[in-house]
Amino acid sequence: MGRFFLCRMGEREQTRRFRKEKIMIYTVTLNPSLDYLFTVEDFKLGMTNRTTSEELLPGGKGINVSIVLQRLGLSSTALGFVAGFTGEEIRRRLDAMGLATDFVSVPEGFSRINCKLKNAEGTEINGCGPSVGEKEVSALVQKLDPLTRGDILVLSGSIPKPLPADFYARILARLSGRGVLTVVDATGASLLAALPYHPFLVKSPWAERARFCRRGTGA
Repeated sequence: MGRFFLCRMGEREQTRRFRKEKIMIYTVTLNPSLDYLFTVEDFKLGMTNRTTSEELLPGGKGINVSIVLQRLGLSSTALGFVAGFTGEEIRRRLDAMGLATDFVSVPEGFSRINCKLKNAEGTEINGCGPSVGEKEVSALVQKLDPLTRGDILVLSGSIPKPLPADFYARILARLSGRGVLTVVDATGASLLAALPYHPFLVKSPWAERARFCRRGTGA
């Protein structure tokens, strides 16, 4: 998504402008994860299976955008909520990669672990993550206040409970009129609620875009 965003803006021109003007880029991942990727030969359901390879990576759509931007030579700051020992590991691994982070710590629970079995038809089991309170929500939203005209905010990924489905829309409303370029990568009610605020770029599954078009035409 990071490369697609730069293509939308004109990659070479915008890369030079970002570096010259020191434009701020924030990515928001509300529910970061530790992704445990592993391979099991001849996986058998209901039996004890042993891995033949495994890897542990920080995950989440907004975090992935920050990683791609770094590979393209652009700096960003990754925001979101982290909790417990898994949250600290997410933070540690991103720091080791040289990525700037400014996460809000949630006092209870732990950041989710997503298990991804590579060779069983893409089987995944995703965790639910910590329960985020009003104090943490307020702290995150306040971190966006420095954004101003020409800065970029990427809101990417699912919105965890108990946050409302229109949480992205509420952020866009708060930033309305500042000239911030916003990107929304969401689905369902979260995406629909954000559209009235005219984000600069929207990413959603093809099937969902087709459904929106049919709804708009009455088909």
